[in-house]
Amino acid sequence: MGLTQDLVVIPVYNERATVRQVIEATLGLTRADVLVVDDGSTDGSAELVAGLVGPRVALLRHPTNLGYGRTLRDGFRVALERGASYVVTIDADTQHEPAWIPRFLEKIRATGVDVLSGSRYLDPALRGREPIPPERLAINREVTGWINARTGLALTDAFCGFKAYRVAALAGLDLTEDGYAFPLEFWAEAWRVGLTVLEEPVPPVYSPTFERRFPGPLDDPEVRLAYYREVWERSIRKAERLGRKLPPAPPLGREAACP
Repeated sequence: MGLTQDLVVIPVYNERATVRQVIEATLGLTRADVLVVDDGSTDGSAELVAGLVGPRVALLRHPTNLGYGRTLRDGFRVALERGASYVVTIDADTQHEPAWIPRFLEKIRATGVDVLSGSRYLDPALRGREPIPPERLAINREVTGWINARTGLALTDAFCGFKAYRVAALAGLDLTEDGYAFPLEFWAEAWRVGLTVLEEPVPPVYSPTFERRFPGPLDDPEVRLAYYREVWERSIRKAERLGRKLPPAPPLGREAACP
């Protein structure tokens, strides 16, 4: 990979139809390097990405499906190992638009925050494209409420995967969650070590044919919500037990209720 100070991490699991488009758009719109973390895809995604590997594109393959959280943790590890200054995470299914990456990188540098977290609910003007699936919106709203009540972070979107991070700030986090509840552990750890957080509005992109399902029993909303609650309670209890490492920092994110 190159020597730029920015890294874009793209988790991939069976996204052969869209991953090339996302990688090529990212390369064309930014000077950042790209790390694709393939989580045991069986549809040829990894083989496709392997054909794109070059000076600015690297591929890390999991031999089996280890989970969304594991892909992000591995991306953070690589960013730390290579001394990157900032890392951006985006999904490979075109729900996140690479055109927004330069704005995220510019803003995290300008503001000096540790985490610039995308929010699909901050700017009503961006919500007119396609309706957000009601069940997903309801779960996001409830989980975001849990996080804000315990941490005061004033988030509006707990689950948006489009984020920019100051890489050095990630070094002190104790992240162990492999699955889809990784964001809940991340927010507990961010609160524990006193990371500064700012939200940045992004458009919600859900095409009319959007059919992404969660694996196994997690596709049941009640089961998924129970899983999120278990991981959140475990993570925040650990954070409270360990105690704050730094004095509390005032939340920088704007307060706005989810619709």
